[in-house]
Amino acid sequence: MSRRVVVTGLGMVTPLGTGIEKNWEMVCAGKSGIGPITKFDASQFSSQIAGEVLDFKSEDFMDKQQVRRFDIFVHYAVASARMAMEDSGLKIDSKNRERVGCITGSGLGGLTMLEHYHKVLLEKGPRRISPFFIPGMIANMAPGQIAIEYGAKGPNLSIETACAASSHAVGESFKQIREGTADAMITGGSEAVVTPLALGGFCSMRALSTRNDEPEKASRPFDLDRDGFVMGEGAGILILEEMNHALERGAHIYAEVAGYGLSGDAYHVSAPEPDGGGAISCMSMAIEDAGLKPEDIDYINAHGTSTKLNDESENKAVKAVFGEHAYKLAISSTKSMTGHLLGGAGGIEAAYTVLTVKHGIMPPTINYETPDPVCDLDYVPNEARKAKVRAAISNSFGFGGTNATLLFKAFEP
Repeated sequence: MSRRVVVTGLGMVTPLGTGIEKNWEMVCAGKSGIGPITKFDASQFSSQIAGEVLDFKSEDFMDKQQVRRFDIFVHYAVASARMAMEDSGLKIDSKNRERVGCITGSGLGGLTMLEHYHKVLLEKGPRRISPFFIPGMIANMAPGQIAIEYGAKGPNLSIETACAASSHAVGESFKQIREGTADAMITGGSEAVVTPLALGGFCSMRALSTRNDEPEKASRPFDLDRDGFVMGEGAGILILEEMNHALERGAHIYAEVAGYGLSGDAYHVSAPEPDGGGAISCMSMAIEDAGLKPEDIDYINAHGTSTKLNDESENKAVKAVFGEHAYKLAISSTKSMTGHLLGGAGGIEAAYTVLTVKHGIMPPTINYETPDPVCDLDYVPNEARKAKVRAAISNSFGFGGTNATLLFKAFEP
């Protein structure tokens, strides 16, 4: 019999705030964390809005030397890991350090630092490039630095699967514990690419909302008038443990990780498969992996980016997997409030899904004003809803057609 895996700690840094309490309060209240970009002058870009992290101080979580040496995405990851570890009460020492690992996801890694040192190279020459540039920006420095801080010598990986990266990280961590390679994992993901280069790239793709005069209303998943996603930044980290390992130390358990699915569209570099084939496959795989039936699922935290193509294909996929039960499901996209954290999205959305299962409160999809006839399911419009949630899934789909679904259920020993 495979080992059971539970969630014992959560940590988050998002446009809605720093910490689980602040995030859960804001997301349940339907508050938006999206506003005009303040990190640089965005006046020449077609999209001038983002979900920026505004209440975070790196020095609260790292010493000044580390702050200087690492890109901000590492700061977010380390801070979220510290909050999650404190929340879980997990202690790592010489007796267990080989059995605790760290896997995180990031889509682009340290783009802020990359852009900075490219400017230094052009303006001041190669001798002025910091020796900390490369180790400070590479994507695997997030799990690397977390492991260094806590002495976690178990499996250590960085996953770069675009917008599915963090969900893949949680899923792969789940597998490490279930299969016996580790007893606990620090997992999730981080992204911090509200930068001129990233913004310009997405603007050129015409992927972003240009509702610059109403930033808080710009991210509107499944709404007829959606016009693109809104960039976000931050991190979400979960502590996963083998069930008996958690119970023996008296840990608080949020939920059980019960299933994981992953698939590829093999269709297009950026567009989802129109009939949702890849999404159908990974949702079905996660449900089967958990030993459940489609009708056992009460809630979906959708990928729900607020783009025309994604929302339509995800809606089709849900109906294909769940049949008539699709109309009884509650679905919401928390991206309506945080924006899209790209490779970090799965980390915070996994945390929101875990909290939904734990507290029996489904976050809303805000800015849902004009129903789209093509997207005809229950999106928990505009106001949170109290309901018992036995099992829930969180979807993440990325460029290149890479897909991930995580399944969480209420914990019963």
